[in-house]
Amino acid sequence: MKWFLILWAGPVALLSSWYGLSYYDMSFGFFMLTRHTHDLVFEVYGNVLGIPPETIPPLVARAIALDSLIVFAIIAFRKRKAIAAWWRRRQLSKEGAVAVRSEESLSSAP
Repeated sequence: MKWFLILWAGPVALLSSWYGLSYYDMSFGFFMLTRHTHDLVFEVYGNVLGIPPETIPPLVARAIALDSLIVFAIIAFRKRKAIAAWWRRRQLSKEGAVAVRSEESLSSAP
């Protein structure tokens, strides 16, 4: 599971950090992080896909969001027994707290 998360989060972090740095032209002396390269990359992808380059970033963001939902659903499915046990403990502690409060209110009545 650890490698699954690393192999998912690594490319997402790399892509989002490149996009953010190149979008704001924070190059630190690297050509790959310049705004010119940013525009060139999306122009090439736009030409290859046959769509306007400015439509690519929202498509990538939606793809990342969908992939993230799938990854978190897989994690939740694998940990469903622990989540169910936590939920039961939480419900029982709430019921116990309500019972204790009602007993306290009955005993403090004149």
